[in-house]
Amino acid sequence: MKYFDYAATCPLDEEAAQIFLKASQNFFGNTQSLHDIGSNAAALLDQCRIKLAQLLKVEKEGIYFTSGGSESNFLAIHALSSATRKKGRHIIACLAEHSSIHSSLMHLEKDGYEISYLPFNSDGIIDLEKLQAAIREDTFLITIQHANPEIGTIQPIEEIGLLCKQNEILFHSDCVQTFGKINLDKLIKWADSFSISSHKFYGPKGVGAVYVNPFLSWKTFFPAAVHERGFRPGTVNVPGIAAMVAAAEKSYANQTEYTKKFLKLRDIFKHSVKEISDRITIYEAKDPNMQLPSIIGLRLHGLEGQWVMLECNRRGFAISTGTACQIGLQSPSKTMQALGINNKEAKEFIRISVGRETAEKDVESLGLTIVQIARQAGV
Repeated sequence: MKYFDYAATCPLDEEAAQIFLKASQNFFGNTQSLHDIGSNAAALLDQCRIKLAQLLKVEKEGIYFTSGGSESNFLAIHALSSATRKKGRHIIACLAEHSSIHSSLMHLEKDGYEISYLPFNSDGIIDLEKLQAAIREDTFLITIQHANPEIGTIQPIEEIGLLCKQNEILFHSDCVQTFGKINLDKLIKWADSFSISSHKFYGPKGVGAVYVNPFLSWKTFFPAAVHERGFRPGTVNVPGIAAMVAAAEKSYANQTEYTKKFLKLRDIFKHSVKEISDRITIYEAKDPNMQLPSIIGLRLHGLEGQWVMLECNRRGFAISTGTACQIGLQSPSKTMQALGINNKEAKEFIRISVGRETAEKDVESLGLTIVQIARQAGV
């Protein structure tokens, strides 16, 4: 089986796995315990926090380790809602945000907050004029994902951040798909908080992190929580965090090399399906600098995405029909809705995502397989 679903999850890096095992055996103590075994675990945790802060070029006091991207998003949104720079109960978000953002905002709506959701333009990018028009006197928070997990479009973070600063609005960004793949310096300069998830860059599952501006004064969502300086409850997963940081360092060190590879793989795939290009719509940004090359979101006209996915699976290729959190739902994905794609066409969507193990010959073979599937289906 050839794997083309790296945007969903990655295999665990071998070096990270060894670090996880070693830390599990030698640093298993609870970081809140006062004995030496607990203190040793706490010291390793602090070293991990320092290393991640150095990678991101942020203050280590702003980094909190979590169970993954979903928890990071949830806790960040609630932290910022308690740390507003001005009075207000209005939030702006992209319609295509991850389900963890939507669930966080739905929770706030029950408490009387008002949410405005913005669509994408035809390129899969937030329209800055519409964003500016949506800002009100009582807007205190904007949350926009850095890159979309289904079509890979990268948002104009610098311009969004500037709008936030000019209007004294807090800014959160879901960086689960971009951390370790592209440079985050511009985002870090403007964001008050952002989230990452370990298994998206070859770390273990069940681990993540969130940065919250340490100069903000926020209130904990969980009363009496003691772990991570009150940010969350639950014994800290020190071995998982150590493995995640090792995977992060490796991803950062090889970022340029992988980007070149993914660009080449993207070109190979596009060329391999050229024969049916009139029956395929690839959703991507016109500007290559606004596109993650590792994610290819497309429609095969007239064929339901789930059927295409199953046919690919039958022929030895693992692709997806979108984010795992959306699979099984009858409604179109939030990304398709944000693009204004209707029900029938939205259900034709499939996602192909490549990783560092992906071979050029396998990409070409997948493309030719999709051509064959289209031919046999008579579309």
